[in-house]
Amino acid sequence: MSKETFKGTIAILTGGGDVPGLNPAIRAITIRALREGYRVLGFRRGWAGPISIIRDKKVDNSAFVMELTEEIVNRAGRTGGTFLHTSRTRPSHVKKTEIPEHLRDVYTQEVNDLTPEILKNFEFLGIDYLVPIGGDDTLSYAVRLYSEGVKVVAIPKTMDNDVPGTDYCIGFSTCVTRTISLVNSLRTSAGSHERFLIIEVFGRYAGYTALLPTMAGAANRCVIPEYKFNIEKLTDLLVQDRNSSSSKYSVLLVSEGATFVGMEEMLFSQQSTDAYGHKKLGGIGQTVADKVKELAPKFNNGHGINYISQNLGYMVRGGDPDAMDSIVPMAYGNLALDLILKGIHGRLVILRNGRYDNAPLEVVTSSKKIIDISQFYNTDRLRPQYNSFEMKPTFIMTGN
Repeated sequence: MSKETFKGTIAILTGGGDVPGLNPAIRAITIRALREGYRVLGFRRGWAGPISIIRDKKVDNSAFVMELTEEIVNRAGRTGGTFLHTSRTRPSHVKKTEIPEHLRDVYTQEVNDLTPEILKNFEFLGIDYLVPIGGDDTLSYAVRLYSEGVKVVAIPKTMDNDVPGTDYCIGFSTCVTRTISLVNSLRTSAGSHERFLIIEVFGRYAGYTALLPTMAGAANRCVIPEYKFNIEKLTDLLVQDRNSSSSKYSVLLVSEGATFVGMEEMLFSQQSTDAYGHKKLGGIGQTVADKVKELAPKFNNGHGINYISQNLGYMVRGGDPDAMDSIVPMAYGNLALDLILKGIHGRLVILRNGRYDNAPLEVVTSSKKIIDISQFYNTDRLRPQYNSFEMKPTFIMTGN
């Protein structure tokens, strides 16, 4: 493009966990931006890219940042994952062992804030606007950069759907769709053996990925992080569900962050923490399955009931996006460009009550987005409740 038509440089990055829909978002931003006269850069590996740039025109920084073209984004735009790659790097809390080699003489603390380097690197690369795509962890650091003067327009992404300020985050629909499909596939085995089918799904602090599939009929019961349940009550309900079923099985969805009475904390598969202080969750589904099997005879006239236990894990993360996670990212990318073209920044593009909009970026760190138990979860029946669908968001219980 000529100097007369050049409007500036936009940088994109994807951080945190991968989800289907990231590549369509990158594609939408890039194609619109190029046609509007912008140059587009993609940082590799989330926030790890911006902290790794060497400010020397003679140095090859292609391992950390790449120039995006229509050909590149079209090739990846219909696929899952993120071709820019991702990481859980937190630039304000970089461990000494993870400092880029060229900065190790400068940053010598056990934990270091590399924000000054990012600001210098943005200036070196001539970046005018940053479009980060991520969950509350990735976007919380974007709030920090905005406070430092970086022009940020952010896009919410997470399967858990728990970024505050928006009814919808990229990846959620595919996760729910996949969960329903996989549970239905496992029903034949559960019915054949007359067992409990107990399935662990994602959801650290918010139980949307268990609640929505259950509401759609994928499970009889679900347990979620927002409510510490009674394991005996759960067992009684599952036995009732099984015995009233003609195929003699019942289904339970367990959020990875769920706990029952008597547990002091969530179950972790690893004790080490990531850069945002999170331990890796995992194992509550199996623990619940073992306890339910142990207690089942008490509620089944002394007869035991076996189980099938499955952690869906990355099976709901991988692969291509569904229709909604192809359409919403396209819209979000164009919404971001609409704001940039108007010179507006410090915003989060959102869906609210079925309409596209934007909100102040600071909403990401202003609150926690969790299920309103009083409205949407029956604590006696351990399943969703909904008194009226009128004026509810598309996904019913995912608004703030």
